[in-house]
Amino acid sequence: MSSAQRMTPTKKQRVRTLWISDVHLGTRDCQAEHLAGFLKRYHADRIYLVGDIIDGWRLRGGIYWPQAHTNVIRRLLTMSKRGTEVIYVTGNHDEFLRRYSSLLLGNIRLVDEIVHSTADGRQLLVIHGDQFDVITRYHKWLAFLGDSAYEFTLTLNRWLNHWRSRYGYGYWSLSAYLKHKVKSAVNFIGDFEEAIAHEVQKRGLSGVVCGHIHHAEIRQIGEVEYLNCGDWVESCSALIEHWDGSIQLYRLADEQARVAEPAVVESAA
Repeated sequence: MSSAQRMTPTKKQRVRTLWISDVHLGTRDCQAEHLAGFLKRYHADRIYLVGDIIDGWRLRGGIYWPQAHTNVIRRLLTMSKRGTEVIYVTGNHDEFLRRYSSLLLGNIRLVDEIVHSTADGRQLLVIHGDQFDVITRYHKWLAFLGDSAYEFTLTLNRWLNHWRSRYGYGYWSLSAYLKHKVKSAVNFIGDFEEAIAHEVQKRGLSGVVCGHIHHAEIRQIGEVEYLNCGDWVESCSALIEHWDGSIQLYRLADEQARVAEPAVVESAA
């Protein structure tokens, strides 16, 4: 049995809410096949697309749109058709959609931000988060420059994972690793988290679900519950709300490791 078969349950898991962000459809580094596989495994009452789902910045320079990217859109539309409420929260890479905020198309809503009520009554602000990034907000030329350097790192990441896959290793993100090691990147993440948590506290909400910085995490910042979806370029991560209101951080790498463990045991036996 292949690892892909082992990772796909025979029956969809029913969950209350899914959050995904920073898919960046239209770029070569989008992990669309992994995302489509993830979405197939769940039936959710509601799914939030927390910004940068389509990368308008990249599409300005030329169209890159393989079948795998279309499959993600089809999967989301199928979920909507089958009763899942789809809420698209706009981000900076898909800011061209912000002029259509509050648009309602069947079971799909387009918003700039929204408050989500968990099953146990917590009020969470759902927002992409670029509004709390000083570089993106006030120095857009620096954001574009940084985006080019980031794209180079992702290219290295793509080749590295190509060879890791050839030799039987699971997905690993070089760019995410560097974020944890480069001091300025660590400081930027910390500043972003503190800024968004401060705003949430001012509004009197329980917490925030955001994306933007491609750094998946669940942690407490003072009295604020901070939840970041991560992305489907580096970490391949998402947030899942279960029926009791608890929220789980899903990481593809963790699931691949769990799948690999039985295979290791079997081979050892």
